[in-house]
Amino acid sequence: MKILLFGARGQLGLALQRTLPRLGEVVALSRVEVNLLSPDAIIANIRTRVPDVVVNAAAYTAVDKAESDADTARAVNAMAPGAMAAACRDVGALLVHYSTDYVYDGEASGAYVETDATRPLSVYGATKLEGEEAVRAVLDRHLVFRTSWVYSHDGANFMKTMLRLATERDRLRIVNDQIGAPTTTDAIARATCEVLRQMKTQGERDRSGLYHMTCGGSTSWFGFANAIFDTFLDPERRIQLVTEPIPASAYPTAAKRPGNSLLSNAKLKAAFSLALPDWQSALAALK
Repeated sequence: MKILLFGARGQLGLALQRTLPRLGEVVALSRVEVNLLSPDAIIANIRTRVPDVVVNAAAYTAVDKAESDADTARAVNAMAPGAMAAACRDVGALLVHYSTDYVYDGEASGAYVETDATRPLSVYGATKLEGEEAVRAVLDRHLVFRTSWVYSHDGANFMKTMLRLATERDRLRIVNDQIGAPTTTDAIARATCEVLRQMKTQGERDRSGLYHMTCGGSTSWFGFANAIFDTFLDPERRIQLVTEPIPASAYPTAAKRPGNSLLSNAKLKAAFSLALPDWQSALAALK
């Protein structure tokens, strides 16, 4: 299998570089090698390399900054995957693309399923939804994975922010009324690799389409933060650090976040007999 990976230096791209080589040859491109603001450059890379699979781990993920930088967010999150889909159609490649829980408004009482109505609250969520739609509009052979609360030891993410703040402050106020499933890039990368392996060895069998892909279980940002501190801080520092739960209204941000980010993984399990680990186990695996 010949795989072309976009977004190679992002936190998910780095995790995918550790897993995808077990499937075959991987060509990993960062924003240094290809300008994601140029659809022509994206298309040229795919047409020249003629991969079997294109994996798009590139995204504009600065959620708050996107509110004032909508054009760039749209170019990376919507126009770029649309260009990838068009080029994949031309060369007969399968496209793997990642999306987000932010396509929902967070008002559901339970976990969202793939057929639930979307209603993004932010520019980031809206542009990611546009990206999904751009892929579906031109390419039948696609896998779109919506995930949530993604983190790792690489890049910028909630876990790294919390661990940095824990060295700077003795008291932290953390939002406790937004819930979701923290999901490691390692878990996403391993699941992606298994899905592609099955598609190759068992046949695609109409399994293209949209899937939710998150770790199991649920927590709040407050609960997640405390689990991070319990896992990584030395016992003495953990005792010293005081955490205080607050409502999201007490921590205003430029972009509005969904209150409920839970995604049902039932469709992924039914199609591929695949379930990601629970979020606590995935966190512990990073220690």
